Amino acid sequence: MPTPYEAQALYELQRWQHEMLREPSAFDNISRKAQVRLNSYIPEKVHQALTSAIKQMIQGVLFGADYIAPQPLVQAPLEERETQVRQQGKYYQQAAAAEGGVTGAGGILLGLVDFPLLLGLKLKMLYDVAALYGYDVKDYRERVFLLHVFELAFSSKEHRRQVYLRLADWETQKELLPEDLNQFDWRSLQQEYRDYIDLAKLAQMLPLVGAPVGAFVNYRLIGKLCDTAINAYRMRWREQKKLMA
Repeated sequence: MPTPYEAQALYELQRWQHEMLREPSAFDNISRKAQVRLNSYIPEKVHQALTSAIKQMIQGVLFGADYIAPQPLVQAPLEERETQVRQQGKYYQQAAAAEGGVTGAGGILLGLVDFPLLLGLKLKMLYDVAALYGYDVKDYRERVFLLHVFELAFSSKEHRRQVYLRLADWETQKELLPEDLNQFDWRSLQQEYRDYIDLAKLAQMLPLVGAPVGAFVNYRLIGKLCDTAINAYRMRWREQKKLMA
């Protein structure tokens, strides 16, 4: 029998899964078409440059995991793990809000600096979350799992369904992974991520409102990533419980 906390976690997981599988609304489809059209006006060289930049930034942190990854937490109940995960999430939200406020107050130039700084905070938080759920990100497959969690958090409703289905069947999917991370679909990741945060980050560069917008947006983005990671790892926890039953 699940504990009261585990029962509540399973209920929350079911609601989240339903949201991940929900079809895009008419408004979502219109917005998506507008974004696709806008992307078509951007020169291919710019797309390639953005893809390369994001790929290099993420790979730089991913392959530095051997040096910064915490030790996995073993033999702990779900409630203890998630209490610590939420504490870490709050810490990273506060750090991201402070960073967003400073760079937002600095206008366009410092606003551009915010992008890699925030990306680094997000990835570092994911390492901590993975370890608290008992997973070792020194394992290449666990790093790819984190990439998909990141992608799921910052994707359109149309794209996130595909990513979710991959994560929901992770035990099968991880055995099919290529050894070369260059085969990951970096183009889709950068476009979805950029499209998701574009408007908010543009507002961050405006005078007067840049600082509060930067702090608020960064706080919310970290919170969304943390919630997505919690539910992604809950799916794996649930599958492990089934195997042990």
